[in-house]
Amino acid sequence: MAKKKFYAVAVGRTKGVFTDWTTTEQQVKGFAGAKYKSFPSEKEALSWMNAPVYEKKTAKTTGHKPTAAIRFSADDIIIYTDGGSINNPGPGGYGAVVERDGGRQEYSGGFRLTTNNRMEMTAALVALYEIGATKQSIHLFSDSSYLVNGVEKGWARKWQSRGWKKSDGQAAVNIDLWQKLLDLLGTIEVTFHWVKGHAGHELNERCDTLAVAAARNKPTTIDTGYEERDA
Repeated sequence: MAKKKFYAVAVGRTKGVFTDWTTTEQQVKGFAGAKYKSFPSEKEALSWMNAPVYEKKTAKTTGHKPTAAIRFSADDIIIYTDGGSINNPGPGGYGAVVERDGGRQEYSGGFRLTTNNRMEMTAALVALYEIGATKQSIHLFSDSSYLVNGVEKGWARKWQSRGWKKSDGQAAVNIDLWQKLLDLLGTIEVTFHWVKGHAGHELNERCDTLAVAAARNKPTTIDTGYEERDA
C-alpha cells in the first residue's frame, strides 16, 4: 500500500495542504509561479507552506543566472506586470496584478504614444505605488529583461552614478522612470524575477491581456516623459 502524502501549496489558486494529487493539481496547473511540494506528514507540509523554499530558475537567454534558494513567506506580496506599445513607439498600455493578504487587485492604463520599455516600467511603478509603504517583502515578476536586469544587475544604479550615462558613454533612456523606481526601491524591499512571456503563465498572460486592451482602446493620455523629452 502506498504511503500517504500531504501536498503543500504555498502559491496557487488555493493555498493549503491537500491529501490527493488530483485536488492539488487543480490549484497549481497553469498557475504562474505556483509553488508546491509533497511531504510524508501534515506537520511538515504545514511548516513548509508557511515558509516555502524553492530554487529560482531562469532562462539562459536572458543573461540571468540561477541563484541560491529563495524564500516565500505567507506574508509576501506577489506582483505580475506587463506592458507594450503598438509598433513601438506607438499607442501603449500596461497591466499589473497584485496578490496581497489573500486578495487580488488589477491595474491597467494606456498612453497615446510611448514605447515597450516605458510601459514595462510603468506597470511596475503603478503596482508599487498602489502597494505603498510596507514592511512586507515584495516579489515582482516581469517578462522584461530590460526591467529585471536594470534592477537586479544594478545597471540603473550604475547609470545614475555616471550621471545617467551607460558604460559606452551613451545617454541612458527612460531616466524619469528609472529615477522614480530607484527612489521607491530605497524605501521598500522588492525582488525582481524574470518570467518567460507568452508561455502559459496565468498571471503574466492576464497582465498581457490588460496591457493590450489598454493600448488598443485609443488612449489619449500623454506620456510626458516620452513626448516631451526633446522639448
